[in-house]
Amino acid sequence: MTVVETDLPGVVVIEPRVFGDERGFFFESWNREAFADQGLPTNFVQDNHSRSQRGVLRGLHFQNPEPQGKLVRVAAGAVFDVAVDLRRSSPHFGRWTGVELSAANKRMLWVPEGFAHGFLCLQDDTDFLYKCTAPYRPQHDHSLRWDDPAIGIDWPLDGMAPSLSAKDAAAGPLADAEAFA
Repeated sequence: MTVVETDLPGVVVIEPRVFGDERGFFFESWNREAFADQGLPTNFVQDNHSRSQRGVLRGLHFQNPEPQGKLVRVAAGAVFDVAVDLRRSSPHFGRWTGVELSAANKRMLWVPEGFAHGFLCLQDDTDFLYKCTAPYRPQHDHSLRWDDPAIGIDWPLDGMAPSLSAKDAAAGPLADAEAFA
């Protein structure tokens, strides 16, 4: 596998070795030893799977306390995946990075603890998978406004209005976020 740094330290794109022929393909989506060799997490406690239609925007979500690191990938379809640094002590606080993840490119993104995470579905019937380093705790779940101008995420909406959950539509700005120390 190849690990590619993003412009936010700690957030990395993982490009697995893919073996394919006319019959299909094979790749390791997670291997404890390979991840440890790259300095990536190896202690995942929960796997999640969501399916969404084109235009669905999920996020920006984070958990504080008991933050979750997330290893994310797409099994079908495509997303524009985003991480926002919510560590007040970081020189990158409030900055974002985004990458397209798809079934075609088989890339994964590691989003460490201390970051908000969200994605915009670019295709119908997109299956999004993520491994988490901590269990989901609803009492610690928070949302950050997806279109907060203080963050300025350049979502590839191509003229469409995103489809949001009620929770995400009501999310607050970065200025009011339950950010990390």
